[in-house]
Amino acid sequence: MTNEFDVDVVIVGAGLAGLTAAWELRRSRVRVLVLEARDRVGGRTWTEQGPGNTFIDHGGQYVGPTQTRILALAEEMGVTTFKTYGAEGDRHVSVQGRDDVSQVAIGPAIERFERMAAELPLEAPWTHPRAIEWDAQTVQSWLLAQVPDPLARALLRVIIRAVFTAEPDELSLLHLLTYIRGAGSITLLTQMDGAAQERRFHGGAQTVANRIAARLGTDAVRLGVPVRRIEQARTGALVEAGEITARCRRVIVAVPIPLAERITFAPALPGERAQLHQRISPGVTTKLHWVYPTAFWRADGHSGRALADDGYISVTFDNSCPDSDHGVLVGFVEADAARAFARLPAAERQRVALAEVVRVFGPRAADPIARYEQNWLEEEWTRGCYGGNFGPAGWTRYGAALRAPIGLIHWAGAETSPIWMNYMDGAVRSGERAAAEVLAALD
Repeated sequence: MTNEFDVDVVIVGAGLAGLTAAWELRRSRVRVLVLEARDRVGGRTWTEQGPGNTFIDHGGQYVGPTQTRILALAEEMGVTTFKTYGAEGDRHVSVQGRDDVSQVAIGPAIERFERMAAELPLEAPWTHPRAIEWDAQTVQSWLLAQVPDPLARALLRVIIRAVFTAEPDELSLLHLLTYIRGAGSITLLTQMDGAAQERRFHGGAQTVANRIAARLGTDAVRLGVPVRRIEQARTGALVEAGEITARCRRVIVAVPIPLAERITFAPALPGERAQLHQRISPGVTTKLHWVYPTAFWRADGHSGRALADDGYISVTFDNSCPDSDHGVLVGFVEADAARAFARLPAAERQRVALAEVVRVFGPRAADPIARYEQNWLEEEWTRGCYGGNFGPAGWTRYGAALRAPIGLIHWAGAETSPIWMNYMDGAVRSGERAAAEVLAALD
């Protein structure tokens, strides 16, 4: 039996972008219906309860003080934050088999990146006079030409993989510069105190999405209903999702950009928009957690932070929870390493990953009481994390289509935000922008 709805706005996707848009529209007494393919809300934020009052953030988790929109939304929802452990203690760095690598070596390259990024127009980086030149080359080709020290290049590659979950040869130089411009600096992207990894949410990042959905109510948020077709007409739009048919005045599509290809649009999207869906590529990430009776590494003077290029795991953090005596380590497997890691049998993945943790944190790391593995490439309704990346010529050819409405359809999602692109803050900003566009159109 078909469930028919007649609302003002249908929102496709119940991640932070879609739920933010719905919440903003509800404030203005706009009737909304959110349709989500998964059986949960939160999108690329997903929290699972772990042993000993721990919680496991399988997806996005960190926030920093300049990420003001996600912090404001969390405060409105009554979700508080705590400081990430890691500023205290030693940090293990191993690059090219050496553990004495200094970040001083990459200082000149960082300064050049930030000088170039500062020149970009925030809302339209593709209009910069050198945009075509910068967009025509990969980050890898720039590193080979501009960073003569092999050790410095190797350290930069590890950092770039950690930020983008992609290899330097997959990324346009303009994409990297656009990212830096939207965050403010490389320091804000990569550091803890005062930067993007400074804090986490009590109860996990998905708590924010859960509370928005609870306030919107089950009548407004429908789960397990993938949207298959969006038809536009002069009198409005028709959205079909399984047994749901919804008529509306406007539509906001707030799913990872490549997944929009699974939706049939009538009339078909303009070629430029369709090509955009094919040109922006999700990063590749597997996120691993190990839970221990205590955070034993702290007593050893270790912060829990590690950075390495000699195994599958490139980055680790102390992911312990403030209301638990248990200790939690998190490891990130990214880009080509994540692709290779996913090809291993499950038992072998657990073995080699744990061996790498033991190598850094000692023999007590060999006996976790719980393990978790989340491969976001295999997540049906995500197909990669943390967000989408442009390769060469992507921004200059398709950047102008990224946020432009198509008739009655508006676009949201962390990939579309000029500020903190691909972060939770970017998702919230994109939802606020899409809601503002819709309100202006409805008025």
